[in-house]
Amino acid sequence: MDQAREAREVRARDSLARTAGLLLGTLALATAFIAAYVGALHQPTPRDLPVGFALGDQRAEEVLAAVRGQTDIVKPIEYDDPGAAEDGLRKRQVYGVLTAGPEGLLLTIASASGPSATGAITEVLRAAAQHAGTPLKITDEVPVVSADPRGVVPFYLNVGYVLGGYLASTVLGIAAGTTPRSPRRAGLRIAALAVYSVLLGVAGSLVVGPGLGIWNDEVLTIAAVGALAVFAAAMIASAVQGWLGIAGTALVILLLVVLGNPGSGGIFAPEFLPGWLRTMHHWNIPGLANDLTKSAVYFDWWSAGWPALLLALWALVGGFGLVAASLVRGRRAGPPRSPATDQGG
Repeated sequence: MDQAREAREVRARDSLARTAGLLLGTLALATAFIAAYVGALHQPTPRDLPVGFALGDQRAEEVLAAVRGQTDIVKPIEYDDPGAAEDGLRKRQVYGVLTAGPEGLLLTIASASGPSATGAITEVLRAAAQHAGTPLKITDEVPVVSADPRGVVPFYLNVGYVLGGYLASTVLGIAAGTTPRSPRRAGLRIAALAVYSVLLGVAGSLVVGPGLGIWNDEVLTIAAVGALAVFAAAMIASAVQGWLGIAGTALVILLLVVLGNPGSGGIFAPEFLPGWLRTMHHWNIPGLANDLTKSAVYFDWWSAGWPALLLALWALVGGFGLVAASLVRGRRAGPPRSPATDQGG
């Protein structure tokens, strides 16, 4: 009797300790979520927004140099000729190009890269032109669609894609074990997540296309971008969970949501973020998905190369990581007793 009671007490203490650990982990994640979002986006301040000009365009260079001497909002980028500067705009290397003409200055922008960025550039250069007594004409060469005037759709669309990717991985981990017990089972899980990614990519494209009338002509493009974003998120989540068990979900949430979403810039260009998050934008999955969507919908595919390549690399690394976890941890783990108790596969 005493042994049975002691065993019950031990189980109760263990359960209490696990519950307390989960609650403390949740508390830490929620606190980090608040700190990351509020810290990154409470007072977005643009710095070093790139604006191109052509070598030899002395008037444009002087205006940009004068602006740079007064504020760090704009960063002049020199190109060999006007054609190269225009290519830089289309490849999303700069947000605008300043040129001088017989009637004054011309600022060519691409608001589809980020209305927040082009708005800040326009405001600064308009003030500089007025101070210099020079007319300034503004042309938006790549505007956002009228249904998305603030350019928020790429961000929120990819929040859904990334969320769907790691949730699918988590659901499979709970149902079948976080670590597949063989490479064959790992392959089946990868295949299942690939099919799921395609389906979610199509679903998202139908919502923002025919559903809401935002990108009616880009349904296939958005579906392809979405499938890649979902698959990359799902593969990274599966690999982390495969090595760490269901507790790895906390690390996935930290990387993809707590840090990933504010690191993507949200509705702001990355130049509005603090330095450490600005750097993260160029390699985290939400930031890459956001950039890839803008490039694929509004610009030529040259500007989509880097985010597409890195998303594919994340998916590849995640897939190899899951297979490796099945080889190292899966063979040591016994068969799951039930979906609710399987922590290691």
